[in-house]
Amino acid sequence: MGNRSSGTDDAAARPSTDSASLDDDHSIPALPWQVPLDPAPWWAWALFVVPFIAVPALNSWLWMGARDFLAVGLFTVIGASVVRVAGGVVLYRVEITPTVLKARTSLLVRSLAWQDVDDIEIVDGSVVLTSGKDENEINGIAKDQTAHAALVMQAARDAADDRPVRRSRPRPGIGVAFVLAYLVLAVGAFLLRWHLL
Repeated sequence: MGNRSSGTDDAAARPSTDSASLDDDHSIPALPWQVPLDPAPWWAWALFVVPFIAVPALNSWLWMGARDFLAVGLFTVIGASVVRVAGGVVLYRVEITPTVLKARTSLLVRSLAWQDVDDIEIVDGSVVLTSGKDENEINGIAKDQTAHAALVMQAARDAADDRPVRRSRPRPGIGVAFVLAYLVLAVGAFLLRWHLL
């Protein structure tokens, strides 16, 4: 669930969920319901795994010296960024519950209470939930399921009007463990190679 900058698109030109309707094949499912997402592409898995191998190998190959410590730090930071971004593509789940929309990325599990959602629209194959000045984009939805997912979200939002508001702060996801494991491997390879550990 990423934030889009508000005011950049013409809101009047966006298709809304009001004009869409449910048919017999796409009825409102029982909640909680997991939004069907496209499978992650092969390159996303490769991009996620490569830093775990390449960065420790580079760090253990470097010679000792002041510049090498800088290089180790640089390689480690770059690799951590790749793991974080790639993990966000590979480990992603969106769940619709009666009270909130839960978006699970590699690093965070974010929740958005339905009472905080002002509008739900379909934009470029994604569902955009407007909350005040913030726009949260749900992308990666299966190609033929975008309208259905938006309608389920709208139905859950409408049904939550008389429910108590449940807000929660973002909490760490499973990807945090992967990033920590990566940091241990990347720095540990250098320390073990030069017997500093």
